[in-house]
Amino acid sequence: MDDAHKKPQGVPVKRAAALLWRAVQPDVATVRVGLFWLVLAAGLDALGPVMGKAFIDRYLLPHNPQVGAMLGLLAGALIAGCTASLLRYHQLCRLASVAMQSVRRIRESVYGHVLRLPMSFFDSAITGQLVSRVTNDTEAVKQLYVQVLFVMLDSLIMLTTLLVTMTFLDWRLMLIVAALVPAVFGIVFLYQRLSAPAVGRTRELRSTLNAQTAESIAGMAVLQATGAAATYGKRYASVNEAHYASRQVELRANAWLLRPALDLLNVAMLAVVIAVFGMRESGGQLSAVEVGVLYAFVSYIGRVVEPLIQLTMQFSQLQQAVVAAARVNTLLDEAEAPRPQAKGRVMAGAVTLQNLNFAYKNGVPVLRDVNLDVKPGEFLGIVGPTGSGKTSLLSLLLRFYPIAENSGQLLVDGQPIAELDEAAFRDAVGLVPQEPFLLAASVRENIAMGRDLSEAQIHTAAESAGAAGFIGRLENGYDTPLGEGGARLAVGEKQLLAIARALAGQPKILLLDEATSHIDTGTEQVVQQALAKLHGKLTIISIAHRLSTIRDADRILVLSHGHVAELGPHDALMQIEGGLYRRLVELQQLASET
Repeated sequence: MDDAHKKPQGVPVKRAAALLWRAVQPDVATVRVGLFWLVLAAGLDALGPVMGKAFIDRYLLPHNPQVGAMLGLLAGALIAGCTASLLRYHQLCRLASVAMQSVRRIRESVYGHVLRLPMSFFDSAITGQLVSRVTNDTEAVKQLYVQVLFVMLDSLIMLTTLLVTMTFLDWRLMLIVAALVPAVFGIVFLYQRLSAPAVGRTRELRSTLNAQTAESIAGMAVLQATGAAATYGKRYASVNEAHYASRQVELRANAWLLRPALDLLNVAMLAVVIAVFGMRESGGQLSAVEVGVLYAFVSYIGRVVEPLIQLTMQFSQLQQAVVAAARVNTLLDEAEAPRPQAKGRVMAGAVTLQNLNFAYKNGVPVLRDVNLDVKPGEFLGIVGPTGSGKTSLLSLLLRFYPIAENSGQLLVDGQPIAELDEAAFRDAVGLVPQEPFLLAASVRENIAMGRDLSEAQIHTAAESAGAAGFIGRLENGYDTPLGEGGARLAVGEKQLLAIARALAGQPKILLLDEATSHIDTGTEQVVQQALAKLHGKLTIISIAHRLSTIRDADRILVLSHGHVAELGPHDALMQIEGGLYRRLVELQQLASET
């Protein structure tokens, strides 16, 4: 199972608790204050039946109508109840604020963590499921906070306070009422055993639904063009049906084991307490027990059952939230890509490969004994058939993957690439990907990409990339919003903007990953002119599908099955009879003529 589908390891409750505890740490003092006021509210709640017992024993049964004292007791019970409700309201607000703050921290932590994950994680990750982790699962964690910090804590405090109060009134009757607690926990245990697998499967299937939806929307043109919409609709319906069945299992457990079972326990407990009291009155050793005690216990039973009902009724959502929190914690446990803070800097842009080997999986090498020495300011083209290792080599140059021990060396300015400072390395290396990534933001923001760049740097980068012309024709120039994915621009314009972004940071090394494969001939010429102007000013390493774009490179590296097959300038490689590069050029020329 790949990382994107990885299930939470270990006990979900423990993993969820660990996540909650880390996130709530800054607000521990606030939680303690809230707990204090909840204890006080529970104590005030417990006073109501005690005052009712005193009213019955002192004034009602003895027919002792002391109006002032009776009104005082009634007013006291009313004030205690109102004060308890106000305290609970304020604590709900207080603890809900803590919950929202904690969830905000978790969501920011998860998003930041995803940004720092190594590229190897995204090789197998599914975008829709990752989005579900960052949004849906963290939102479910909010429910976990609200339930744990308020509903469950308040219910447990209330339950404990009431049982202590009942002990002082009649500890024998209290033991009968206390039997509710293990009975309820037994119901909860049975519910968990029956519903936990269904809850976990439901959340997994929901992530799958999100992933399929995102995938289908992203590829809608292909789905409709190939007539695959019906097939994908059936696939979605199949997963949706499985999600429905899983929810049905969960809801059946809710219907049988939560509210109905607790209501039955409540009625049974009332019957037992009244029966025991009746047997005492009929000649038992405690026949003098006051009627007020019976009133107090009947009242307390309702108040004891209510927090137990709250605990169990919340357990369904709690179960889902625990699973979601465990999934979030599992994502946070993924090892981040190393980001060394070191003294190493890219100064000139020289790149050296010494007996470099690389494999994504052990035993399946992608690069084999690659040796190369790229001088500062050199323009190196990289070509080769599909699967020859071009993109893998570029990924190593970008430090997306670590180089294993005894797998050769990759040096930049004579320093191992892993020992260069992360921030300095990213500033010194620019990338132009095959598929340009643009934000739903302005031209300026897409070039700056969050970097503190001056207007002069942004304009210079655009001019160097050959993008200043079309930017000037936009209605608002550099402030023009581009829409999602740069929808307002042509493919070639997007690529020129991507080149401008790479140049804006004034890199020492510029890497191009088939940057001209999807653009028209006119834009390709603009790109070639831009590269010609940059030639000698910085090191350029360009993977090319259109071989015409690297014809003027100082040297061309030809890869085949991970090996260096040929290396040299264009004219020299074209002189090799039966050479791989010559064959690739001739095939492209033949394809363009037909």
